[in-house]
Amino acid sequence: MALKIKPAGKILLVAVVVAIVVLVAKWYQSRPKDVSQSIELGKVALPDAPDASLTGNATKLPLPSSEEAVNGGTQINWERMAWNSQFSGMYANGGVRTTKNSLFDQAKLDITYTRQDDCNKQMADLVKFAQDYKNNPNASAVLVTFMGDGMPAFMTSLAKSLEPLGPEYQPIILPISHGKSYGEDQVMAPPSWKQDPKNAIGKCVAGVLRDGDVNILIKWAGDNGLKLNPDETTYDPEAINLIAASDFLDAPTKYITGYTETRKVVVNGRTTGRDTTVGVDGVATWTPGDVNVSQKKGGLVTIANTRQYASQMPNQTIAIKKWAYDHRTDVENMIIALAQAGDQVRSYNDAKEFAAKVSTDVYKEQSPDYWLKYYNGSEEKDVQGMKVSLGGSTVFNLNDMANTYGLGSDKVDRYKAVYNTFGNLMVKMYPTLMPTFVPYEKAVDKSFLNSVISNHPELLTGKAIQAKYANEITSEVSSKSYSIEFETNSATIKPSSYKLLDEIFESAVVAEGLKLGIYGHTDNSGSDDVNIPLSEKRANSVRDYLLQKGMKEARIETKGYGSTKPIADNATALGKSKNRRVEIVLGE
Repeated sequence: MALKIKPAGKILLVAVVVAIVVLVAKWYQSRPKDVSQSIELGKVALPDAPDASLTGNATKLPLPSSEEAVNGGTQINWERMAWNSQFSGMYANGGVRTTKNSLFDQAKLDITYTRQDDCNKQMADLVKFAQDYKNNPNASAVLVTFMGDGMPAFMTSLAKSLEPLGPEYQPIILPISHGKSYGEDQVMAPPSWKQDPKNAIGKCVAGVLRDGDVNILIKWAGDNGLKLNPDETTYDPEAINLIAASDFLDAPTKYITGYTETRKVVVNGRTTGRDTTVGVDGVATWTPGDVNVSQKKGGLVTIANTRQYASQMPNQTIAIKKWAYDHRTDVENMIIALAQAGDQVRSYNDAKEFAAKVSTDVYKEQSPDYWLKYYNGSEEKDVQGMKVSLGGSTVFNLNDMANTYGLGSDKVDRYKAVYNTFGNLMVKMYPTLMPTFVPYEKAVDKSFLNSVISNHPELLTGKAIQAKYANEITSEVSSKSYSIEFETNSATIKPSSYKLLDEIFESAVVAEGLKLGIYGHTDNSGSDDVNIPLSEKRANSVRDYLLQKGMKEARIETKGYGSTKPIADNATALGKSKNRRVEIVLGE
């Protein structure tokens, strides 16, 4: 996300808790008399934006007025960090406060946007709202927007802090996702890590701990079977180590200035009595942190980002359940307005430029050209002449929202995969701080989006975001071997491996921007005349399982190598067992 001055606002998984989302206010319960009028089809020019979601005789809506609306509608203070995935929200509101003829004005909503990068302040405002709303149904509403991959920890902390108010005042994630990070958040490191991920072992990455960008590092390390040391005060030579940054600019600054620190050396989780000096080898950051690295020192490239892990960082909004249910009509009208806005921003350059201007007014920082540039994303050369990718976000229409929550044609719940993947990763890394997390089914309430989809099928005409996959993987982002059990001399998968295959599926869904390679391998027992066809059939069985789960066939490639690519000594039983494997590769 571009230019987030205080990382706390993006840390969603921030230490302890106190607050949460919440919307509420003097919500005026009146639905627009005819919402469908604003999406009426008519003959106009074809979309002029390269990422157009509307085509053919699509309606280009007039830009909102700059004059504040006075519609008597539900009043909401919507707190949000500076992040380009919110372009559709900027367009829908028309300004810092709802303007005349904007989509939110047509929906009889009176919304004021407040830039708030401090997560602790956002939490405090949400908790206060929940308390106020319980005592006064006319209390002004508060909504807060966060990063989707950090929600498991955030929701868990928030739910606990709201328990005294009763079950009605628990937090819920509303399915009104504006869009997602689409390249902007990334891990930058030396090119050698890209050539062989094992080159990251024993190295150090600076980032804001328990932040979305560090989550990219955690995911990438896991996909490559690499250990990650969760203790930022020690050094493990057999793992990737973390160096804590105070904010998103501090991480790249530590790399640029050659920061070092002394740490205790640990091996297998135990101190050795030795100290060592460590420096910053890589950075987990977002714009303009990546720009600073590029322009002030260079030498780092994208190792993994949210264009590759394309489902990881959807923009999510939290509300208090009681308020959301009391104001169901308003919530559904917000979904409708944001869906329309997403189509306009994706399809028309002047709508996108308008959203960039509103972003400047809301964030009180930089210029419209700046926000527009890093919404689109940019490829540049760093000071060492290396090509780097900077920025990149996108917005959702109704089809994209449906696809995010498993309500699209393929029925794949992408956000469930993200939520569970990062919830489980956090439990594994920080079992004391986060022994468990709120179940997805309790955290996300799809009923609002279900209603909109059922009642407004005309809004599903916009084209959803589609990843384009190469015919064959030529550049690997990650590779990991799995011991999937098959019936003897057969390609039939044993039921005991279904859980592992489900985990592979969820991991692949998070990395939706990458092609999936499934490669079968055997030990050297028997001839390759038998082993190569068998390994290929086993790879195809894994493919068929994932296809049944909803994965697209064009995304998958399968190969069988027999015993031609051993990773261990076939002379031992242990070596043979390691060579009998299915390798999962994510690449481009």
